[in-house]
Amino acid sequence: MISTKGRYALRIMIDLAEAKSDNYIPLKDIAERQEISKKYLEIIVKDLVKSKLVKGSSGKGGGYKLCRKPDEYTVGEILEVTEGPFASVACLSPGAEKCPRAGCCKTLPLWIEFNGMVHNFFFSKKLSDLIK
Repeated sequence: MISTKGRYALRIMIDLAEAKSDNYIPLKDIAERQEISKKYLEIIVKDLVKSKLVKGSSGKGGGYKLCRKPDEYTVGEILEVTEGPFASVACLSPGAEKCPRAGCCKTLPLWIEFNGMVHNFFFSKKLSDLIK
């Protein structure tokens, strides 16, 4: 399940993409347009800046803007910043210890296929697809 943090991250990115401007967009403007608490957006945008998906500038004329063109972002990379890697079961999470039942687990192929479908879906969608 995608949390509000992931959904709001997409909304921030869409808002910035729709601005079609090289100017920094104040977070309070995004919060008003998206009807989301500025405080909550501050938490999310910090992750987006840390992962180099957006640039931030403080002071007069400050705010946030995209680092790349909208068609250079995938929905998957944006969601992974806030949601973490897509893994339907713990044993397929990055860094998980090898499950002692992996060799005989009848459901493992199902989870591997499902993870691939989810990953391929989100990584095949571009931010630009969401603003058309």
